[in-house]
Amino acid sequence: MNRIAVTGLGAISALGASVEENWQAAREGRGGIARTIMGDSPYGPGGLELPMARVAEGYEAALDERLGKQVAGGLDPFARFALAPALEALEQSGLRGDPVLNERTAVIFGHGLGGLATLETGYERFFGQKSPRMHPSTVPRVMVSAGVSAAAMAFEIKGPVFATSSACASSAHAIAQGAAMIAMGQVDCALVGGSEAVSTAGSVRAWEAIRAMSPVTCRPFSADRDGMVLGEGGAVLMLEAWDRATARGASILGELVGWGMSSDAFHITQPSPEGQARAMRQAATQAGALDRNDILISAHGTGTPLNDAAETQSLVEVFGERARSLPVIATKSAHGHLIGGSAALQAVIGLRALAEGFAPPIQNFNQRDPACDLNLVLGEAQPIASRLLLQNAFAFGGLNVALMFAAA
Repeated sequence: MNRIAVTGLGAISALGASVEENWQAAREGRGGIARTIMGDSPYGPGGLELPMARVAEGYEAALDERLGKQVAGGLDPFARFALAPALEALEQSGLRGDPVLNERTAVIFGHGLGGLATLETGYERFFGQKSPRMHPSTVPRVMVSAGVSAAAMAFEIKGPVFATSSACASSAHAIAQGAAMIAMGQVDCALVGGSEAVSTAGSVRAWEAIRAMSPVTCRPFSADRDGMVLGEGGAVLMLEAWDRATARGASILGELVGWGMSSDAFHITQPSPEGQARAMRQAATQAGALDRNDILISAHGTGTPLNDAAETQSLVEVFGERARSLPVIATKSAHGHLIGGSAALQAVIGLRALAEGFAPPIQNFNQRDPACDLNLVLGEAQPIASRLLLQNAFAFGGLNVALMFAAA
């Protein structure tokens, strides 16, 4: 099977509008979580103030300028949050305009919920304003495949193009699918990742209803953790067949060496350590890393009481007591939970950590929890000798993905 190189990275989140801005903020311990007032529509129940991690306004004009045409205004925010990092990853790889995009490149993005901003605007118009007509662009903007379609049209990519949707594991599934297609020789390149824009009034109220949200901030693995914080943005990786990348002299940023996927078949919201462990074991086995000591663990790390304890248990199940000595980062404490886009963003930051030899600190941490007895990176960035990155993604419905990357 073909080896898989990473030749491009792109990112946008509350930490910044590029990979470098996201990495520098994470490394320096600067977070993007801030108190935000949501739901001030005349048709809603009034404002709700809570912590969120939102992308700064104004990037759309820069995106249109780089694309050379007006595109952003016709897309829902979730699709724009995929298109912007896709352009960054494509340009870094040096493949923009390359003939390989014609038929030998795939585009696969993951999203948990799709065009919520457009959907809520449409419902407000229909149910609130009693308008009998919806905006004619409602369906094209709402559909989960809007992001991949926009990327395919913007960059003239005519290979396999589709979206994956598996809640918080969506972008991890997208990365695994793209990797599998390259490994089997179906395509030479794959633009993969995901995005989300769930910081809408109705969405926030829905998340609040399941009591998974923190009223304060995201504190992964801290004893006083009390929930997740919603974020928005996206990230994209350019995957490429190793031999092709080296033959053209591409700068290789890492290698995807293993991936595992599993289903808990257990509970719609409660995690299962056994299911998580199956996905991690598959990825580590494929990568030949079950006995390695140089692994940086980028935890799913939502900051919810059940999830963080379950992830600790699953790590120990896979790596034994050695798991407690491997460095662990949890960057949702900085950029919030991007739902479908989280795994891709965390993988991008993790790859930069391998390249720089520094692990970014877990933010907002207060006190140790015996149920989360791991080697957590705290306080400030720490030097690491890790050569492998394990990226975990665990979703509602018991859908688990683990990705293993090797440093370049």
